[in-house]
Amino acid sequence: MTEQTRLSPGDLAPDFTLPTDDGSSVTLSDLRGQKVIVYFYPAAMTPGCTKQACDFTDSLDSLRSVGYEVLGISPDKPEKLAKFRERDSLTISLLSDVDKSVMTAWGAFGEKKLYGKVVQGVIRSTIVLDEEGRVAVAQYNVKATGHVAKLRRDLGLD
Repeated sequence: MTEQTRLSPGDLAPDFTLPTDDGSSVTLSDLRGQKVIVYFYPAAMTPGCTKQACDFTDSLDSLRSVGYEVLGISPDKPEKLAKFRERDSLTISLLSDVDKSVMTAWGAFGEKKLYGKVVQGVIRSTIVLDEEGRVAVAQYNVKATGHVAKLRRDLGLD
C-alpha cells in the first residue's frame, strides 16, 4: 500500500476555496485568526457520516465558544449536501470537493483498506488548525462513532 502525503503538526495547511451546500463558498485563509476543525468524510447521508456530522453539530456551540469553526468536506455535490443538512438539521459548514483535489492535498484521499481490499477512497480524517492556519492535530483513519467526543478530549475541552 503506498503512503499518501499526510499533514503533520506544524505544517501550513494548503489553502482552498470550496462551494458549500447553500451556493456560497468558503476560503480557508479567510478563517485565519480562529481555530478550524476540518474533517473529511466519504459520503453524505450514510450512517457513519450522519452520526459524525450530527455529533459535530451537537458540539458546535461549545466548540465555537472556545474559538473553533467546523468544516465538513466530502466529494458530494452541493445539492446532496443541502439535502443532508435539511434531513439531519446540521449546523456545521458542509463543503463540496467533487474533484477530490483538497482531499488529496490534505492526505484524506487515496489508498485505504475496505473489507480487506485495497481501494481508492476518502480517508476519514480530522485536521485541527491553529489561528495561523498551521496543523495543530492531524488524525487519519478515524472512526465515525465517538470521534467528536475523543477529539474534544484530545483538545482538552471536556
